[in-house]
Amino acid sequence: MTASPAAPPAEAAPDVASPFDAAAVAAGVRAAQRALGAAPGARRTAVLRALEEILEERAAEILEANQLDLDEAERTGLEKPLLKRLKLDADKLEVLRDGVRQLAEVPDPVGVMKRHTQLDDGLVLRQVQSPLGVLLIIFESRPEAVIQIGALALRAGDGVILKGGAEATASNRVLVGCLRDALARCELPSDAVAGVEGREAVAALLDQEAHIDLVIPRGSGSLVRHIQSSTRIPVLGHAEGVCHLYLDGSADPAMAAKLAVDGKCDYPAACNATETVLVDRAFLPHFPAVAEALRDAGVELRCDPESQAAAPFTAAVDKIDWRTEYGDLIAGVAVVDGLDGAIEHIHRYGSGHTEAIVADDAHVAEAFLARVDSASVFHNASTRFADGFRYGLGAEVGISTGRIHARGPVGIDGLLTTRWLLTGTGQGAGDYGPGKRAFQHLTLPTSGADAGD
Repeated sequence: MTASPAAPPAEAAPDVASPFDAAAVAAGVRAAQRALGAAPGARRTAVLRALEEILEERAAEILEANQLDLDEAERTGLEKPLLKRLKLDADKLEVLRDGVRQLAEVPDPVGVMKRHTQLDDGLVLRQVQSPLGVLLIIFESRPEAVIQIGALALRAGDGVILKGGAEATASNRVLVGCLRDALARCELPSDAVAGVEGREAVAALLDQEAHIDLVIPRGSGSLVRHIQSSTRIPVLGHAEGVCHLYLDGSADPAMAAKLAVDGKCDYPAACNATETVLVDRAFLPHFPAVAEALRDAGVELRCDPESQAAAPFTAAVDKIDWRTEYGDLIAGVAVVDGLDGAIEHIHRYGSGHTEAIVADDAHVAEAFLARVDSASVFHNASTRFADGFRYGLGAEVGISTGRIHARGPVGIDGLLTTRWLLTGTGQGAGDYGPGKRAFQHLTLPTSGADAGD
């Protein structure tokens, strides 16, 4: 589709408003979101197709902006894990385009019927999926989150206000512009996406509960806790990613070594990286080979006395904080008494993010999957699989370790709510009751019928 002559350019975004007017920005996103959510699903799909094209068209500009951020970050001494998260390259852009393409191919979720009930002759009730509303996303370092989150919001018909870290300012501005340009190209209001900068903007937006429906912080535990204590708006997120890999006595040693290295080394700064290796006492004879594999991959092992004694080339640590999310090539190691000991350790020290077991014993594995109370629980697979893209969600707005609304990687389903639509022929509530008409409550098919709004 061609752009509407009246469509506002990306440069007119509320993110450049000065002085910052949080109420105006949030209200503007709310109004634009309602237009986006009410548009036909094919229009939202067209926006995603346009976004994929724009990311390719502006690739050089995106990478140039990212290099500016990287140069400044290196000059100011940004921490190594954050520096790694900040970097964009051609491969990451291709992954972003692929995620947008996946979302464009997903059937539009807005208006999908969840329940269909005939209350009485000529009185039919439908429960349909609906956009959640306006999201405020606060994230650190990773500029690709702009596209991952923005694309999910567009698919779900939500408006989104994006506040990235100052270290990615140039990258974030260009990527927010891509989202807004995709909306304008398809003649939908670009103000459904806004980018904001500065802590003062965040503080002001956290007071906009009349216009913002959900806050999703992505970053350190301290960031998440600060946001949770600073707003009356519901907050979805996770404070830490303290993920465990349990090596059962029945585990295949080669598989244990492979998954330990992958979970720790594939991307140490990620929240789904393995932080603690739990070793069944029955597996101890095989632990030295696992420790050697981790050591050869550059991992510093912080072992309890028993695991250190089994692998003397490691260093014993008198006191280990088992709740630490290292975000680096460091892992804690603890020996436990079988499955019960592993689960007790996980529930005591874990953050409810992701846990994995390596075991050939199917009964032990099934018990681990059933009993461990975390958002994602795996058998014979790396903790690094806890990711919206890998789950086939297209992307994720974040990972939730809470139990309300959404849990684990949050994709499209976590950005939707429902509405009830009732179609009658003049009935009143007073028509029903003792001696009057009775409700039928007949379940009708949810597919093959008109579920639109």
